[in-house]
Amino acid sequence: MALIINEIFHSIQGESTFAGRPCTFVRLTGCNLRCTYCDTRYAWSEGQAMALNRIVDRVAAFGCRLVEITGGEPLFQPDTVRLVETLIEKGYRVLMETNGSFDIGTLDPACVKILDIKCPDSGEAARCDLDNLDRVSPADQIKFVISSRGDYTYAKKIMRRIPARVPHGNVLFSPVLDKLSGQDLAGWILADRLEARLQLQLHKIIWPEVERGV
Repeated sequence: MALIINEIFHSIQGESTFAGRPCTFVRLTGCNLRCTYCDTRYAWSEGQAMALNRIVDRVAAFGCRLVEITGGEPLFQPDTVRLVETLIEKGYRVLMETNGSFDIGTLDPACVKILDIKCPDSGEAARCDLDNLDRVSPADQIKFVISSRGDYTYAKKIMRRIPARVPHGNVLFSPVLDKLSGQDLAGWILADRLEARLQLQLHKIIWPEVERGV
């Protein structure tokens, strides 16, 4: 079994409640969406086939027990489910960042899903499977990428559908920094007494000129 891999690298986790921790990233090639603000367009098509055992060996070489599967969109490749299972079987803590258009119920329950709910300015909100909100576990995280006040209003509406089993701290609001300042988004959250976590992309603060994995 092989998957198309864009890159595998070791870095500091820049997002989610795991932000700041060393993490090995496995970026898969391919995505079914074309979000307006996408910052990994190179992963839409660039990559090479790698056997599952070779991927696991590359991950092991970094000596880090936290692994994130990302993309592109990881679930665009059906065999990603087996990659996640294999890494969990080998004792890794596995995170997956997913664009929310595929059924996350196919994944091992031990995988922490970071579910990206697309807002209108992404251009892809209609393709988001909101039934995934019924599939999340208390360990999973729900992310809204916010470009405008309209996106913010939409995200607040969708928040009403998030099950009570998901802690407030696992709901992430992240600004598109060339569209919306973190200061403005923080102000809206505070004014509305919103139970959400403001998330800035830490890796872009640390390495502002680096576009790919470091």
